[in-house]
Amino acid sequence: MASVKEICISTDAQETRVAITEDKRLEEYYVERASDTRMVGSIYKGRITSVVPGIGAAFVDIGLGKNGFLYVADIVEPKPEEDAILEGEHPGEGSRQAAHHQQHRHSRIEDVVKVNQEILVQVVKEPFGTKGARLTTHISLPGRYMVLMVNDSRLGISKRIEDPQERSRLRDILNKLRFSQEAGLIIRTAGTGKGEKEFARDVRYLSRIYQQSKRLSGRAKAPVCVYQEYELAQRVIRDSFTEDTHRVVVDSKEQFHRLRRFLNDLIPGVKVRLDLYRGEEPLFEKEGLDEHIAAMFDKTVQLPSGGSIVVEPTEGMVAIDVNTAKFTGRRNLEETAFQVDKEAAIEVARQLRLRDIGGIVVIDFIDLDIPAHRRELVKTLEDALDRDRSKTNLVSFSEICVAELTRQRMRRSVETVSHQPCPYCHGRGTIKSAVTMAIEAIRQAKKTLKNTKHQTLELLVHPQVAVRLLQEDRPSLTALEGQTRAKILVLSDPSLHFEQIKVQLSG
Repeated sequence: MASVKEICISTDAQETRVAITEDKRLEEYYVERASDTRMVGSIYKGRITSVVPGIGAAFVDIGLGKNGFLYVADIVEPKPEEDAILEGEHPGEGSRQAAHHQQHRHSRIEDVVKVNQEILVQVVKEPFGTKGARLTTHISLPGRYMVLMVNDSRLGISKRIEDPQERSRLRDILNKLRFSQEAGLIIRTAGTGKGEKEFARDVRYLSRIYQQSKRLSGRAKAPVCVYQEYELAQRVIRDSFTEDTHRVVVDSKEQFHRLRRFLNDLIPGVKVRLDLYRGEEPLFEKEGLDEHIAAMFDKTVQLPSGGSIVVEPTEGMVAIDVNTAKFTGRRNLEETAFQVDKEAAIEVARQLRLRDIGGIVVIDFIDLDIPAHRRELVKTLEDALDRDRSKTNLVSFSEICVAELTRQRMRRSVETVSHQPCPYCHGRGTIKSAVTMAIEAIRQAKKTLKNTKHQTLELLVHPQVAVRLLQEDRPSLTALEGQTRAKILVLSDPSLHFEQIKVQLSG
């Protein structure tokens, strides 16, 4: 029985939230704040402000305050979306792209662009930390079933479409749809099984955007945005709505009308169940989504069997550990580990999508001794990752069941959008113990009393630290009072942070 897929969209003045569910289980979640600038996918006419040969990149003013950066590889080495096989290439053989890379691998940035040069670029990654947006000159416009490549006239079909007969059929359609010698087309994975009518509709939609951007670029002065990517709700409909979507439900009348117009523009004539939610109870609460969203930020995720995975983001990667936890199995350790690992592989792929985790991911599965089990685990993980619209690459899978993969990072993760570093633990995830704080309090008291005589010192600390000082550490305080001839008062202050100590002298 096919699963029931639904898209729920909640919009208010501050943010838009989108949840994609299958059989009421949250599979994808996105949030966009009203204050966010929609950068990834947007096209700018920029100006080169500086060229840095040492890193092979140029900095480009695109009018956003912080300059974007453009690597020489993103100028001379086109990388089509979804790793398409382009016309005339064959899987496993040396492609034109490889030859192109060989030809330009020694290109120098200073020979390709100059300061003050105007250039058309597209944002492929949002700014992170001190880095500006990453840019490319190989501009692409995604539709439902196709991608239009600006300034690259080649045609291609996604590598994920593997059936030779289907590829042949799509290639025939593709050759009929070329509308410009300046622009190329790639059929996306979602185009599998679609007919010429659906592709022609996509081409008309994409060519209209292309022509509008081209006209604006021709007459506008840099820096200027010539095409802004759609807002979140429209992007999700474009990229995630499929024929098996049961319904799209929206809780904002204004958003409802915008989406209806967008659907008529994107897929005219196609009937879509678009519902306006009018209930008094908030949409996400009514659908039980708030609970699922809150669980996304938990460190530990429970598996159906009773096992669990632990997600640990670090500075350079995300580490995921798989545990049997409460599950002991019914047969033997190998079978127990195998069952938990398979559940974990599916859940890890889901968590990557939900949390929108990017970069390097290392998964420490439970060791499996049987090679056939390891092979099946790899297959399960690969199949689960195939559902991801972001590009993933399983780099390695060792004999001790440690998997290393990469996932394309284009935007900030949901957690970085919704959370900030803890001002108390400063991102450590832990705080000092009561024992440690009691020792530090005694040291501060000793330091303060070092050059004073016959005074009263007040130690204001968190209640739990106060208990430690007045009980286990009372002898140490008494000894210090004898050495300094001062009186030490331990005062409990619930308003203080656990790691905070206040020292006051009186008398």
